[in-house]
Amino acid sequence: MKPWRWLLGLIVVALLGALAWNWLAADPGYVLIRIRGWRIEATVVGALLVLVALWIVVAIAWWLLRWPFGALSRRNRRVSRARLSDGLIAMAEGRNAEAGRALERAAMHAPLRAPALLVAAEAAHRRGEASRALELLNAAGQDAPQAARMVRARMLRNEGKPGDALALLSTEADAGRLPPSGWHELVLSALDANQPRRARIALEPLRRSNALGARGYSALEARVLAANLAAATDAASLQEAWNGYPRAQRQAPEVLLAYAAAAARTGSVSTAMDEFEAALRREWSPSLLKAYAELDDEHPPVRLRVAEGWLAAHPNDAALLVALGRLALRAGQPLKARDSLRRALALEPQDAAGWETLGEAQNVLGDHAEALRGYANALRIARGQPAVVEARDRIDTGVLAVEERDQHGVPRLPDQPAQTR
Repeated sequence: MKPWRWLLGLIVVALLGALAWNWLAADPGYVLIRIRGWRIEATVVGALLVLVALWIVVAIAWWLLRWPFGALSRRNRRVSRARLSDGLIAMAEGRNAEAGRALERAAMHAPLRAPALLVAAEAAHRRGEASRALELLNAAGQDAPQAARMVRARMLRNEGKPGDALALLSTEADAGRLPPSGWHELVLSALDANQPRRARIALEPLRRSNALGARGYSALEARVLAANLAAATDAASLQEAWNGYPRAQRQAPEVLLAYAAAAARTGSVSTAMDEFEAALRREWSPSLLKAYAELDDEHPPVRLRVAEGWLAAHPNDAALLVALGRLALRAGQPLKARDSLRRALALEPQDAAGWETLGEAQNVLGDHAEALRGYANALRIARGQPAVVEARDRIDTGVLAVEERDQHGVPRLPDQPAQTR
């Protein structure tokens, strides 16, 4: 459609020109200029053309006068941009001293001053020159005060001074004027300063900014929520914090694990068991299974029966079999624990936790040689070496038969399609 627009515009201009010519042809007007005995007579059209020509001449003369200064300015701008580019590349490659020199030179060009000084301060901080980094940030703060404050807060946190970083950000945070990087730094500094409640307050403006993306924000949110649960001092405060979380937040595995650890510490394991069982019914997770088996309560046989009920749906899940082994061992059933763990290791022979738990079960049964072999394999896997698997470890791992029935209650083989009439 663009060529048609140009054509239409030209037609309109031609029509307007034709109308103007007809209008001026009848009476072109008269212009008289008289000054100091000089008389200049012209038509209106002629006077306008003279004025346009004069304006063009003055513009060309002004451009010629400015050209030497403009050439110098363009050269400075080109050199400064090249230095900024070289400095950023040197920073990415770890050549911090060279990056600092290039960036400080690039800062001599006014439009590049703030970004060049901010990155130069980062380079100085990497070299361990804290005083020089502070000087550069103070200079950058004259042009970009918010950005300089955010970089300073990050440096303080990396130096192990999260309290100072919080103090630096508090005024702007209370006024709600922090940029997204400031809210992010506030959350991280509050976590490092063991102030999880303050970190949780800063999550909402960070979420609205969408600075971290969905995945990054979810990971940080789970970390903050877990820290709040870990800060609970008793069962009542733990339950209050847990009930204050929306359902979506309570379903995060990291949050559930933190809740289980806090529940074990405050003596409210039974409530954590219910949450774990509901979460595992909702979404199967090996990490949650491991934590469920490690919950420290007075009734491991109850958890063992619950976990055995999951075998029908997950008969060859190595993580579930290891969890069953742990629970059976805690319930005082080492023979059952040994059988589950052998099956688990036949399915997943490079599982360090499985070998370690098998060693514990064999030790309880009095087979110390096998116990030592289990511990040795666990140690080998932890060191990145393969476990030593013997012939007796290769047992049949075929799926146990689970009775299935059709819609009429008639038993049928697994995976056999239902017969319809």
